Amino acid sequence: MPDLHPRLRTLSLGLAGTVALLGGAATAQPAAPRCAMPDAAAGGPSNAHTRIVDTGLRPPVIQRGEKPYRLADRMRAYDVPGVSVAVIHRGKLAWARGWGLRDAATCAPVTPNTAFQAASISKVATAMVALRLVEQGRLGLDRDINQFLRSWQLPRDPKLAPEGVTLRQLLSHTAGLGVHGFAGYLPGAPLPTPVQILEGKAPANSPAVRSTQPAGGQWTYSGGGYVVAQLALSNVSGIPFADLADRELLRPLGMTRSAYAQPPSPALRADIAFAHARGVPIPGNYHVYPELGPAGLWTSASDLARLLIDVQAAASGRSGHRLSPAMARTMLTPIKGNWGLGPAVYPDGARRFGHDGLNEGFQSYMMAYADKGEGIVVLVNGGQGRRLIDEIVRAVATDYGWIEIAAPAVEEQSLTPAQRARAAGAFEGAGLMVTLEARHDGLFAHTDAPAPERLMALSATRFRSEQRGLVVQFAPDFEGFDIIEGGPPLHFVRAKRPAAPQP
Repeated sequence: MPDLHPRLRTLSLGLAGTVALLGGAATAQPAAPRCAMPDAAAGGPSNAHTRIVDTGLRPPVIQRGEKPYRLADRMRAYDVPGVSVAVIHRGKLAWARGWGLRDAATCAPVTPNTAFQAASISKVATAMVALRLVEQGRLGLDRDINQFLRSWQLPRDPKLAPEGVTLRQLLSHTAGLGVHGFAGYLPGAPLPTPVQILEGKAPANSPAVRSTQPAGGQWTYSGGGYVVAQLALSNVSGIPFADLADRELLRPLGMTRSAYAQPPSPALRADIAFAHARGVPIPGNYHVYPELGPAGLWTSASDLARLLIDVQAAASGRSGHRLSPAMARTMLTPIKGNWGLGPAVYPDGARRFGHDGLNEGFQSYMMAYADKGEGIVVLVNGGQGRRLIDEIVRAVATDYGWIEIAAPAVEEQSLTPAQRARAAGAFEGAGLMVTLEARHDGLFAHTDAPAPERLMALSATRFRSEQRGLVVQFAPDFEGFDIIEGGPPLHFVRAKRPAAPQP
């Protein structure tokens, strides 16, 4: 998820893909359509809630009198061929539906069962498998992971990790390991083994996984750390990771359209989404990710909803689920910033948990309440998918009253100079820094983009970047802010060192 500029580098976290935090334009010209929009019935049953998605999309900031957008129009504007949505309501899968094309080469439609690449959402499922093995006594959360590795050992760094790294650190991105994400491989290309991936040896196309930060010292997103966890799970169980995940998680939850299958199995290929760029499938139709633990899950929106429902049930104190109530609560407890053991977590107010992801040609998002049975999953297969995802989530959240997941659209607010000044200053988080400047005409974010980007006020504490579309929420004392829409759920705090001079 790369070389980061000291003031505000491009952030590529494998969570929501490459985003320029609070800066940079995000415009793309959609390719000319090659397929007619499929018949609505192909996507599954319609109801009053799905019709709101059809006709009621809005960005976070609207103009007075502005009408909602139609989904079909937004899919064309954002160059997204296909969308799959599943909604959890009152602890059950309320509805699931597809729109558009899973494959623009044959014009095949997205159905409720279409499997997409989950990308980094794979990490949540991997974490659940790991925590099950902890409960079975096969792994320890706080012991050196090398004690559970048989086929390979993580080189111990005497300065950064003198005691080694633990599974708790690997699952929460606090192990201090490098290699944030993976590029994937063309179908038919030689695939590396997990050990070759970890050593950065051919045919692996990523560097070796090694300590780059002090273990336990800070949050550093690391897909490489999840490959370490994947190998440990396979080593202690004695079976391939894909089979272990199927036995411990996917089959018991009835996730029949899900598998850590890279490349996908014939059963999955009967109804899978192809990855697209500029409206057409990418070469090979999708990339193959042998890095199963961090990026290798094929799944449907309905199946991911089943996973969220199971975690919700366990976290509420009910037994008989994949995790015990105590372990589910451990999973959803923040370690550093907004990260638990697998998912991002939001402990403020009504607690939420979720994850998002980006593989080549795919974007994914899921979010659910921890203390009530409500949530949403959205999967897309190309274009500016995250922008469309955010508008779909806002429509559904407004429909069901989930104001913590996405606030309703509002007109831009007019703030006083004193209100804007409270948000000004230098902020840092996840190794990044952004400088916010209060001007007479608004609040501006200074980045490595050619010009500063204006932040539109949604309230006195909530702002949306005008071009990129990120929404940030400030703490009441303005000592920090969180990215809450449009990008990775990162937490920033007011910098203790002076900000670099503005260009």
